Amino acid sequence: MSQQRRGLGKGLGALIPTGPIVDGAGTVPPANGSAAPEAGPKPVAGAYFKEVAVSAIVPNPRQPREVFDDERLLELEASIREVGLLQPVVVRPVGGGQYELIMGERRLRACKMAGLQEIPAIVRNTRDTDLLRDALIENLQREQLNPLEEAAAYQQLLDDFDATHDQLAQKVGRSRSHITNTLRLLNLPPEVQLKVAAGSITAGHGRALLGLSTPEEMILLAKRISAELLSVRAVEEIVALGSAQAAPAKPVRERQAGKPTAPGLSHLADRLSDHFETKVKVDLGRRKGRIVVEFATIDDLERIIGTMAPEAARAMREAGE
Repeated sequence: MSQQRRGLGKGLGALIPTGPIVDGAGTVPPANGSAAPEAGPKPVAGAYFKEVAVSAIVPNPRQPREVFDDERLLELEASIREVGLLQPVVVRPVGGGQYELIMGERRLRACKMAGLQEIPAIVRNTRDTDLLRDALIENLQREQLNPLEEAAAYQQLLDDFDATHDQLAQKVGRSRSHITNTLRLLNLPPEVQLKVAAGSITAGHGRALLGLSTPEEMILLAKRISAELLSVRAVEEIVALGSAQAAPAKPVRERQAGKPTAPGLSHLADRLSDHFETKVKVDLGRRKGRIVVEFATIDDLERIIGTMAPEAARAMREAGE
């Protein structure tokens, strides 16, 4: 059994049912004949998720790509060793327990270099790539993924299934800017990606770290974020100074000035600011309080409302069409 680190999530693997194809239709029967729960991913015709032995995957003889960048392969190998393979390969069964690779030649090569014995795969019988792509995009809207898994799923849909940013934005109910910003998380060093996936730093922290010039600085500042509980705004100030070694801006709970604030409200405002990736104010008067959420554009407003209430965001888009 492989001793390699397992991935923190499965990216597209979290969006597709686990189980064998039944009656050639790819529908996974619910347990005890009951209806499948609405919260889970919808069955995808002709496809299912499975951990497949690397030795059981044979090359695709129709693979048009013959030259692979050695440096990028080494970078991918290092990432796989650290966080596992977040983007499953796509294969089809060819009999005798063997699978032919359809998509993911570079990932498969890097996994072999990293010494993995089994890797996540989407096993596909159908030839309709568009059907599988559309089902996975739809399931992205239904399934809660951590930011790194979400980024990996977006990237795989763009690379393997020829999805466009517009398709993702429309079907997932997110703005194009959200998709672009989420994809940027994949540029973080593997050690920092782990922190984002585990929730020890937020996606907003991760994007702020990308303003630094070297992976070493990103890793150093990521450790400081966890140790000093720095807000996203504090990290942006440090990055603006050009070095992770710069004197830290004081955590928000120590920077409050002016009128007294009820205990815990400044910390709550900071948490909300990080969650919604915008400035949030929380005020408490004698009789009532208020929360003020700032936004820059209509797209930004839709993104924030989508985080608060996806149904309301969908209604806003439909009203504007």
